Amino acid sequence: MQDVSGIKKFHEERFGREPVLFMAPGRVNLIGEHTDYADGFVMPAAIDFATLAAISPNPNNNATVSSVNFGVSVHRSLDEIGTSGSHHWSDYPFGVLSILQQEGIDVPGFDMTLDGNVPLGAGLSSSASIEVASMLAMLHVAEASLPLQKIALLCQRAENDYVGAPCGIMDQFVSCCGAADQALLLDCRSLEYRLAPIPKHLSLVICNTMVKHSHAGGEYGTRRAEVEEGTAILRRHRPEVRLLRDATVEDLERWGHEMPPNVLKRCRHVITENIRTVAAADALEASDLDTLGRLMAEAHASYRDDFEASCREADIMVELAIKQAGCVGARLTGGGFGGCTVNLVESANAERFATNIAAGYKEITNIQPEIYQSHASAGAHRLTESAVLSKK
Repeated sequence: MQDVSGIKKFHEERFGREPVLFMAPGRVNLIGEHTDYADGFVMPAAIDFATLAAISPNPNNNATVSSVNFGVSVHRSLDEIGTSGSHHWSDYPFGVLSILQQEGIDVPGFDMTLDGNVPLGAGLSSSASIEVASMLAMLHVAEASLPLQKIALLCQRAENDYVGAPCGIMDQFVSCCGAADQALLLDCRSLEYRLAPIPKHLSLVICNTMVKHSHAGGEYGTRRAEVEEGTAILRRHRPEVRLLRDATVEDLERWGHEMPPNVLKRCRHVITENIRTVAAADALEASDLDTLGRLMAEAHASYRDDFEASCREADIMVELAIKQAGCVGARLTGGGFGGCTVNLVESANAERFATNIAAGYKEITNIQPEIYQSHASAGAHRLTESAVLSKK
């Protein structure tokens, strides 16, 4: 639980004005990896780790962004925001400001304080939560409003163009549109989505392997190139295949022999992962946890064997998880080559699950993992006065 009253007090003491507060969550992806850039399906959930943004107007033509986490403030003239960042944490809020300016939204001078508890570098999308919280806050001082889907797209633009990170739409979208006790099945082509209920007796337990292999950046680019190569081969036979979203397993059976073996495997992962992701949403809606657990296991195996984006440490973490009481499903989540596993666990067993995983993983790898317990939470929103008071 974040100290909502604490950021309010910090802001008032720093800037001398009472702020309005906004909150935007991080996320974890339950299933659907490397499908987004193929216009496929993903199924993330917003988590109860979030970024808080406290904002108040100032009479000057400048913006000050203060970070509780980093203990520093950055000042900029509104006329000098520019269109590209400087590889600094402040690129995230100032990137949002830049995009709003480009959209013709007149954001006046403001002071903003940011405070977050989304673990940095854990693949839980701290950057998207900063962007979304910042945009809601800036829209407030600009006396403007935008649909949540539009906010997500603009925040993605800020990260792509200003920060320079080629992320997809998933992180910002679920931070905007997530719902308590719900996963969100997102069609990355149309941006249509539907919510799928996560039973209230289940917890999301996220286990950080503390490993990020140094070759991950190059491998990510290689995987995308392999997917594109396979797509081009299928398109020669079926011109309507714009991206792998449009291809089928039958297409691979018919023309996969024309692909190098590694390309065939990458395409098979993406095509079957799209099928699994939609089926997983259906399983949640039907409260069919056995099927959901099987689909998560198949997703991890495909990620490991066909996409070859897992690693020894993540495989160990998943193998330990599925042996624990109360574990419904476990798999590697995120971009791969390390990072976190996501586990759906009976809440009554969550503490013991976390303890056993930490001990078992440390014994095998000599690495102390970080383990975060969470639930699916609401998407970004303004905090009411009653919410601030209730969290004092």
